[in-house]
Amino acid sequence: MQLSWVTVQTPLPSGPMRFGVTDRGVAAVGYLCDTPVPECTDERRATAVRSRVGEYFAGTRRELGLPIDWSRADGPQLAVLRCLLETVPWGRTVTYGELAARSGVFTDPSEPGVPARTVGQMMGANPLPLLVPCHRVVAADGLGGFGGAWHGVETKRWLLTLEGVLPPTLDWAGPTPGDS
Repeated sequence: MQLSWVTVQTPLPSGPMRFGVTDRGVAAVGYLCDTPVPECTDERRATAVRSRVGEYFAGTRRELGLPIDWSRADGPQLAVLRCLLETVPWGRTVTYGELAARSGVFTDPSEPGVPARTVGQMMGANPLPLLVPCHRVVAADGLGGFGGAWHGVETKRWLLTLEGVLPPTLDWAGPTPGDS
């Protein structure tokens, strides 16, 4: 299915985001927007994405509520992503290991830590960040990673501050965390 893209300005350290939409819903999300892509010409879809994402970043919307096109995930990753979306709401976090156990995907406990590392890799390959909130998945001993780019952990920190999980730092420039 052909993707067209909606660019949304954000207050994130990563800058604008792009949302790839199809007839079924949002199929892909990207944090960096430096490659030319076909822009969405369906104004209804583009307006819905921009409006809901803007409300989320303003702290007035806790769930984006956009239709999701799951075509870019399958198998165990799809099961883990759906489990994350359905069981970890705004303002909550789960560890990689807890999500692995909760998802029911990993049944062989023979190698401790392998399911948690595998979930970490799945989160890094999440085609729908923000919609499927991989920023809410943290390490047992701290934040963990987020996307591997220069802005990754700072973007994760910003999102968790917005949701009231982390206290704002002195340089916080977002809405009052947890308000709405």
